[in-house]
Amino acid sequence: MNDNLKLAIEHWPFVAPLLRKPQNEDDYDFLVEIIDQLLHITGEDEDHPLNGLLEIISDWVETYDLECRRMPEHND
Repeated sequence: MNDNLKLAIEHWPFVAPLLRKPQNEDDYDFLVEIIDQLLHITGEDEDHPLNGLLEIISDWVETYDLECRRMPEHND
């Protein structure tokens, strides 16, 4: 078995909540909080090692926004 996979399996219980697409508002709120914390850690550093995680979670939150939290259209 690959060493990286072994480590992932060993640490999965701790990282699993971060690596799950939001299914409801509670999941969404949790991931938004994680994004805020990651942004605080990574700052403006586009080469920060955690930027990959930040991008993945941000994409999931954005998708949830578009699919489940759409703003009503105004017919002005």
